[in-house]
Amino acid sequence: MTVNYNAGLFLTDCLQAALEQARHVIVVDNASSDSSLVELEKRFPAEHRLQIIRLDKNVGFAAGCNIGLKAATTPFILFLNPDCMLTPGAVVRLMQVMEADSRVGMVGGQLLNSDGSEQGGSRRAIPTPWRSLVRAIGLHRLAKYWPRLFFDFHLHHQPLPEKPIEVEAISGALMLVRREAIEEVGAWDEGYFLHCEDLDWCMRFRQKGWKILFAPEVQVLHYKGVCSQARPIFVAWHKHRGMVRFYQKFFRDQYPGILMWLVTVGIWVRFGAVVAFHTISHLGSLSGLRRG
Repeated sequence: MTVNYNAGLFLTDCLQAALEQARHVIVVDNASSDSSLVELEKRFPAEHRLQIIRLDKNVGFAAGCNIGLKAATTPFILFLNPDCMLTPGAVVRLMQVMEADSRVGMVGGQLLNSDGSEQGGSRRAIPTPWRSLVRAIGLHRLAKYWPRLFFDFHLHHQPLPEKPIEVEAISGALMLVRREAIEEVGAWDEGYFLHCEDLDWCMRFRQKGWKILFAPEVQVLHYKGVCSQARPIFVAWHKHRGMVRFYQKFFRDQYPGILMWLVTVGIWVRFGAVVAFHTISHLGSLSGLRRG
């Protein structure tokens, strides 16, 4: 299942690989304004396994996933970003890992950059307020001196395990999920528009006792940010808003108020820096065009 928003030809290429491995593919389109659906229908004019659900407005990633979830009928659902390219046999291997243990609720694979390096979202430690504060003030750089203290920072820089391992979280870009677990945990939280909804779901799965596994042998090329690069400030707003929601939802009663306040302030300061960066970059581009 894929939620699309202006992914262009990436959507077509993604589903070409997906249709080679899946029996039914659902695309929920968040009112795209590009030609992605036109190109998709041109490539697969009579593909009965492909179901396209067109929305009249952009409802966000979580809500889009829930719409697709309601349309799906299988006991296992693969959530796949339109900018991800499955390698041959990826779905079969994810299913094998899932079915080896009835308490596994989610399985993800190794998300790769175009240069072959592993992305940080593949295997994740939940960004608790303490971990976020450590990152913000740069203490995680001391990991080379005290590796045991900071072992869970930047897991993607650690050696790959030889077999699937349990992790705290995986990325919503590639997520095979057991329907039985969803029925117990609940659907995606639509209070998130974009970003952090996958962390939220992982938290809730673990709270209900469901395992989340990272399968290193499943490699998927992920062209990160394809659907969001045209509106960086809009995306940054929802990302930082989602971070605040995530922390308030899960950690408000576990951490001192002053720490939660510092984390919240840090999030919005970071958002301000992101806005300033993109504004300066945009003005620089305009200035260059005028001189040209």
